[in-house]
Amino acid sequence: MSAGTGILHSEKNDSWRLEGGSTHTDPVRFVQMWVVPDEAGIPPGYEQLEIDDELLRGGLTTVASGMDMHSDTAAIRIRNKYAALHAARLPAGGSVTLPEAPFLHLYVPRGNVVLEGTGELQEGDAVRLTATGGQHITAEQPPGAEILVWEMHATVRDW
Repeated sequence: MSAGTGILHSEKNDSWRLEGGSTHTDPVRFVQMWVVPDEAGIPPGYEQLEIDDELLRGGLTTVASGMDMHSDTAAIRIRNKYAALHAARLPAGGSVTLPEAPFLHLYVPRGNVVLEGTGELQEGDAVRLTATGGQHITAEQPPGAEILVWEMHATVRDW
């Protein structure tokens, strides 16, 4: 979602009312992250794509990016040429390597992982890394874990 010059949306999970369906009883958890666009005055927008197949293949999946290096691999293009969001769904014992970047933000929405050189991270933990990358992240126990990683290459001079 791009707020751009303004966007109206509802974060209520009530679409079932409009479709005449039954009330949902399973809990829903949202993770909301924002990245500032690198240009002003852009129109608002919204895009949604299914990436379950990519996540099931293992490794980091580029979910959203404005970086040229991801122009053919990103599921969604964003309006920030310095940032990319990656996700991974790791089975127990599964591991991925963080990309190298001036700035990384790692968030663990589900499960527990071990970040090489740092130690254990639990569900809900976040880590900001600078001038780094290449560390391995491993899911510790069944059923595994999910991670979100922002890769950022901007500096203050770029803005």
